[in-house]
Amino acid sequence: MTEVNEFGQSVGDVVPGWGRRPVAEAVRLDGRYVRVVPLDSVHYSDLFAAVCGEGDGALWTYRPIPKPTSLATLWMHLAATAEAHPTCALIPLEGERAGKATGIASFQRIDPRTGQVEVAGVLYGSVLQRTRAATESIHLLMKHAFDDLGYRRFEWKCDSLNEPSRRAALRLGFTQEGRFRNHMVTQGRNRDTDWFSVIGEEWPRVRAAHEAWLDPANFDAGGHQRRSLATP
Repeated sequence: MTEVNEFGQSVGDVVPGWGRRPVAEAVRLDGRYVRVVPLDSVHYSDLFAAVCGEGDGALWTYRPIPKPTSLATLWMHLAATAEAHPTCALIPLEGERAGKATGIASFQRIDPRTGQVEVAGVLYGSVLQRTRAATESIHLLMKHAFDDLGYRRFEWKCDSLNEPSRRAALRLGFTQEGRFRNHMVTQGRNRDTDWFSVIGEEWPRVRAAHEAWLDPANFDAGGHQRRSLATP
């Protein structure tokens, strides 16, 4: 039932005990399959090997810059990213790159006053894509935002033409909210941006789905899932 104030206007629900939340920062988070740590220059050479190889050009299609062709170029890009936003290195704990930084993700659009944050700039090396470590890395960041910091909105945005990113958002339990047309220019091309979110009221359901999928019992001896995360 919609509440009406003394002026006859409809108003939103009261948020009990609401107050400013802590600022989201790069943080260490330990999972079963991945470790998330603040990005540091010690990770740059591992990341260069993971995302800047001869066949890795497609990883950079929707990013602000094309694939760096040298460690120095990647270094400058990552250093600028880490300076602008709290950014974490994603280190798988299994597979051929176990113990080596193989991806990154940043917290952006951080607003402690309203309790919202975006996970952005997500970049997985090809061997990290479509793995339980990749899924767990986003789960850990989301869990930190909701459970540790008390945020009430977690966002995901992507180029509307980036179909793998769109599918990933929906698979992870995000709801698409709309499309911002002519939102930006990326590598000289127009970008329409699709917006997705998980809000606090949805988080317990999303968290339970993530945890059930990440449970070791959901995987066979070869690490293949028994049940899809997208399965109701």
